[in-house]
Amino acid sequence: MLIGVPKEIKNHEYRVGLTPSSVRELVGHGHRVIVEKQAGSAIGLSDEKYLAAGGELVDDAAEVFARAELIVKVKEPQAEECRRLRPAQVLFTYLHLAPDPQQTQLLLAAGVTAIAYETVSDARGGLPLLAPMSEVAGRMAIQAGAASLEKARGGSGVLLGGVPGVAPGQVVILGGGVVGYNAALIAVGIGAGVTVIDRSLDRLRWLDEHFGNRIRTLYSTADTIESSVRDADLIVGAVLVPGATAPHLVSRRQLRNIRPGSVLVDVAIDQGGCFETSRPTTHAEPTYIVDDIVHYCVANMPGGVARTSTFALNNATLPYVLALADKGYRQALADDPHLRRGLNVHRGRITCAPVAEAQNLPWLSPEDSLKP
Repeated sequence: MLIGVPKEIKNHEYRVGLTPSSVRELVGHGHRVIVEKQAGSAIGLSDEKYLAAGGELVDDAAEVFARAELIVKVKEPQAEECRRLRPAQVLFTYLHLAPDPQQTQLLLAAGVTAIAYETVSDARGGLPLLAPMSEVAGRMAIQAGAASLEKARGGSGVLLGGVPGVAPGQVVILGGGVVGYNAALIAVGIGAGVTVIDRSLDRLRWLDEHFGNRIRTLYSTADTIESSVRDADLIVGAVLVPGATAPHLVSRRQLRNIRPGSVLVDVAIDQGGCFETSRPTTHAEPTYIVDDIVHYCVANMPGGVARTSTFALNNATLPYVLALADKGYRQALADDPHLRRGLNVHRGRITCAPVAEAQNLPWLSPEDSLKP
């Protein structure tokens, strides 16, 4: 199979779909890989490394999209990339379609087969291709939130870890999954007071067993959230409904009861955000202020640590890329029900129920869509 890797074009996105090591594995399986020049150079993955791995360099993205049978990316295709996609081509990347009707319509019009990293599942009910970036984003959430609390950036001037004689800052994490756990890990490590709120008692028990008395866990209700965020210095939105739009857990009205200068970090922004006042921002302009509350809503947070993120993502995606290339997408999807859950769009039809429900559109199950 001919696999293509274009350079990412989203604002301050330096990750790349395949590392030279992954290219070498694919070439070793008898496949060809074309890589846009300078696709990984910003994170130290030079063109020479791709050539040494057996890849072929091409001058621009247009050639990658025109020639490749399988496109491997990191972020959702931008409008100009969507228009380069074509029928019988497979796209494997993060999509986050539920809150993005424009991208959905462009993919449907292209007739492409689009498989989303974030809805591929595993036997334990996890999301193995979302998990690495959730780990990164959770850890970055505390880092970004701590910086945003600085007075010069609009924050209240609170040091999360405190100092001897001065109380530490208070961190409230909404959601105790992969993002929430990793955010708690860093927040505890710097000495902040940490509360994690989740609606799964089993998850709360696990967090209690792991952290002991270093954190406080609370069951998620409207009252619990409202009372907890009122006294928080940093609130991390870490909720996830696979494939669907994130629920709004903090309303504009509740925002007025939060201390001025506090910070919201919305890690769920790729799925629409879990604060009513959230809107996507970029690494170039990461924050804005509503009602004296700083909002950090960068839609590609792990792109800020692009080298770490690229290697972590490739560790997870490579087995699936190999399966798609070795077997062809139809056989690979037929053989693996967990990979099949990643199918979001196929030949002009939506094949992911949460996306269809979010946009009030018809859909066809992946199994029915793949029938001859």
